[in-house]
Amino acid sequence: MGKRVAIIGVGNSRFGKRDDVSIQELAWESIKEALNDSGLSQKDIGLVVVGSTAYRGVELYPAPIVAEYSGLTGKVPLRVEAMCATGLAAALTAYTAVSSGLVDVAMAIGVDKMTEVDTSTSLAIGGRGGNYQWEYHFYGTTFPTYYALYATRHMAVYGTTEEQMALVAVKAHKYGSMNPKAHFQKPVTVEEVLKSRVISWPIKLLDSCPISDGSATAIFASEEKVKELKIENPVWITGVGYANDYAYVAKRGEWTGFKATQLAAKQAYEMAKITPNDVEVATVHDAFTIAEIMGYEDLGFTEKGKGGKFIEEGQSERGGKVGVNLFGGLKAKGHPLGATGLSMIYEITKQLRDEAGNLQHPLKKYIGLVHNVGGTGHFAYVMILRR
Repeated sequence: MGKRVAIIGVGNSRFGKRDDVSIQELAWESIKEALNDSGLSQKDIGLVVVGSTAYRGVELYPAPIVAEYSGLTGKVPLRVEAMCATGLAAALTAYTAVSSGLVDVAMAIGVDKMTEVDTSTSLAIGGRGGNYQWEYHFYGTTFPTYYALYATRHMAVYGTTEEQMALVAVKAHKYGSMNPKAHFQKPVTVEEVLKSRVISWPIKLLDSCPISDGSATAIFASEEKVKELKIENPVWITGVGYANDYAYVAKRGEWTGFKATQLAAKQAYEMAKITPNDVEVATVHDAFTIAEIMGYEDLGFTEKGKGGKFIEEGQSERGGKVGVNLFGGLKAKGHPLGATGLSMIYEITKQLRDEAGNLQHPLKKYIGLVHNVGGTGHFAYVMILRR
């Protein structure tokens, strides 16, 4: 075990189609908020990690320009990428730098401008996120298709319904409409979800997250630095987990959940010395509605095959057994790949500090979980946060 590490500052830009800013300006929105939140300045940061896929933007190497624009030149030696889980990959890298003693304070920045290409190009890029030679090249698989494969299998084995999947979207849009930083600002009904255009059955348009621009930032500090700075409300990282699975999805043998999530969660729970029943609030990777239902099961919030019932019974609502994606999730808040995992940290940090306003979940133990998936279960990261 290394040093104890706390989150002492967080920031989140507004998500959406952000034609009003460049990628460096977009990154600065969350960097500035995180610095103000922590009370630090650029000179106090020992290391900066930039998480960005940069596949869909005009800047293919965004780390240097983000650093230059934000007054962080000299502190950004690396950029990381793990598909949709890039944000937590950046967070894990920054956490490890502090935990190991390399630096006392590290910053992780997640940023992507994904709307600078059209939708068909974006889908084609995403389709290469599995196994290009044996899947995309021959069959044209894209992310909606991959998740549709998991959805149809989950429906066949456990009886999960399209209506249950639609409830995930309804919940997401309800909370997104209450979050001024979310991409989607309007509630939807089950009927609207079910009647929306089929993308890859049973995945429909309103089962799918939007293509978004956005940034999020978190600042990590050692226990010694927290004491020195007299931080009043640090949020401690008590468990981390990470895993990956076969790139070739057909090799996995079962398609009702993500083995990478199950392994990452087990590792994080063991490190934090807790069980799934201790988690009160969580962000669950919900790029498509079926992903949240599988996430309930893979993270141990409910039994295998009961994820549909979990949402149906309202157990993942604010005030339920585990408040899940209460800022709108990927589904409504948006999914700028590099920013998503760090936006999840922003959300859970705000919840654990009782700063979530009208989206605040009632807490007793003050234990939260962050879950970020890359691809279709190709990567998974889990972090346990505690105040």
